[in-house]
Amino acid sequence: MPKSLYIAEKPSVAQEFAKALHDNPVRHDGYMESENSVVTWCVGHLVTMSYPDKYDEKYKKWSFDTLPFLPSEFKYEIISSVRKQFEIVRELLNREDVETIYVCTDSGREGEYIYRLVAMMAKVPSTKDQRRVWIDSQTEEEILRGIREAKSIAEYNNLSEAAFLRAKEDYLMGINFSRALSLRYSYDLSSYLGGKYHAIAVGRVMTCVLGMVVRREREIRDFVKTPFFRVLASLSWQGRSFEGEWRAVEGSRCFQSPKLYKENGFREKKDAEELIRFLSQLSPQEMKVVRVEKKTTRKNPPLLYNLAEIQNDCSRFFKISPDQTLNIIQELYEKKLVTYPRTDARVLSTAISKEINRNIGGLRNYSPASSFASEILENGAWKGIGKTRYTNDKQITDHYAIIPTGQGLQNLKNLNPLSGKVYDLIVRRFLSIFYPPAVYQKVSLENQIETEHFFSTFSVLTEEGYLKLSYRNPGKKTASSADGPDSDNAEEQVDTGFLEALKQLHKGSILPIDGYKIKEGETSPPKRYTSGSMILAMENAGQLIEDEELREQIKGSGIGTSATRAEILKKLFHNKYLELNKKTQVITPTQIGEMIHDVVYCSIRSLLNPDLTASWEKGLTYVAEGTIEPAEYLNKLETFVASRTNAVKQTNNRALLQKRYDYIAQFYRKPSRKASSRKNTKTAEAAKGKESIRKA
Repeated sequence: MPKSLYIAEKPSVAQEFAKALHDNPVRHDGYMESENSVVTWCVGHLVTMSYPDKYDEKYKKWSFDTLPFLPSEFKYEIISSVRKQFEIVRELLNREDVETIYVCTDSGREGEYIYRLVAMMAKVPSTKDQRRVWIDSQTEEEILRGIREAKSIAEYNNLSEAAFLRAKEDYLMGINFSRALSLRYSYDLSSYLGGKYHAIAVGRVMTCVLGMVVRREREIRDFVKTPFFRVLASLSWQGRSFEGEWRAVEGSRCFQSPKLYKENGFREKKDAEELIRFLSQLSPQEMKVVRVEKKTTRKNPPLLYNLAEIQNDCSRFFKISPDQTLNIIQELYEKKLVTYPRTDARVLSTAISKEINRNIGGLRNYSPASSFASEILENGAWKGIGKTRYTNDKQITDHYAIIPTGQGLQNLKNLNPLSGKVYDLIVRRFLSIFYPPAVYQKVSLENQIETEHFFSTFSVLTEEGYLKLSYRNPGKKTASSADGPDSDNAEEQVDTGFLEALKQLHKGSILPIDGYKIKEGETSPPKRYTSGSMILAMENAGQLIEDEELREQIKGSGIGTSATRAEILKKLFHNKYLELNKKTQVITPTQIGEMIHDVVYCSIRSLLNPDLTASWEKGLTYVAEGTIEPAEYLNKLETFVASRTNAVKQTNNRALLQKRYDYIAQFYRKPSRKASSRKNTKTAEAAKGKESIRKA
């Protein structure tokens, strides 16, 4: 009797498919079988690309003579640790009674690659009917829908080509560039640091991320703080005190003065003091209101979570790494609690929006959100979601946003507290899109005394709207008053009573002045990346590109993919090129990381630039869409790898790099007591040498 074979990516997923089929399968070693079906699984990757020495023994020894390495045909091999499972899967794929194969690996480029490698190595006959199951969650209904609507695997051939090319790209760049740079510079680098030999590991995405972190660190080092001095007036109205901030608008005695840092701050304190002396001598000490602006503003709920956004929020709220976040959401996915995690979309599909009430309905059984879910269903707020910005098929490639399924709630009791918090975060973001905007009442004042103008802005939340569902971070401050000249849109949060009093002000009203003061501040350097903000920066790499035409061309592409970004960071930490402060999730470079950055900068500089990395990613997207032929992409890739590898072979920047190593070392050397006494001298010397090193 003919049977159908279902092959999943993991044993836990295979178990869910077996349950959904209701076939009462018998468990065997590496698979489950019933009268009508067989369910088996991979354990992640079963097949990998072979190392160069498998092509020829001569490649075992690293040598310039064997570079560039560009095989005409790529070799693959079974991963030894999982060979037993591969043999089980191979035998099942080729069984005579198996006529239809349902490919149930993760619905994405990497999942496609995992199965295609297995099918290739198992030599699955073309006579087999292979169908692709594409699902967004592991609920029984979604699994059965995916099986019912499974398309021929041929429909995904372009995605498969892109997956193979991505692997070849990482392989060729990693092997050629790592070998070439190590042969040229590793001995000197290792001698400088002392200790064991340091091979130089570079990669298409990994090295670009390293470049972003090192550039940010150097911007912080080079940043010179600029002090500024603001003049504030203490004003009162109906027994309530508030402040007005001076600005040098047209007509002011300081308008466009070189003494200003910005229109609301002086470079030197004495100039702020001089303004106060002038203002204090005026009589009477009162200001006239010359402008009152009263308006209502609305803040809409944010878009839904994609993987990058929730990784960033979990880094901010819970201080966990992107890798930990992905593992948690993968667990929630496998327990049927949420939809597919490795997605770049932040919206719903039209199809899911039409039946989203099912997800909401299930959440009535989730006690922290039960009342919200019930309210949404009762007032029918979900019915119009398909016509809002939260539904957009054009913004979806493989999967829609991460949302709760409303199912699997019995599994919540088995989650650890942190996983429960992440689930709650997803639920709150999801339900919030069915709530109205938060409404703020704002009053802005412009007051004048002689030629000088003072400004105040006040705000009060009058309708909480979706904010009632927002996650409240215990460490977050709610006030938003201005702290510096860069806070041009700063506003003071006040109570409703005071706002109503302010609304009674009108043009021409008189405000008594209770005094003046100077508020000192200083400009702030750029912030270091956290693990979460780095994930977002990788996703939005196009924004870092200066060339407008290229930026538009790669719009929507970033560095790496949602499935690989956390792993890239993890590899950089493992290689000790970057360090992660687990308490704050702040990322900083290490000494060797900076040294390798400069090796690459002097040799294959384009590897450090987001524009190159993102453009390669965009090219893979074009292959997946069928816009570019795989052969054309591979030809460009091989040309790039060959030219850059040959350039490293033909140049030698050792002398220049020695100077750079010396410059970098001063930021990592631990000073002795004796050296500490000479700290100021060394710092001055370093500052003098900074320009010459940069020019070099």
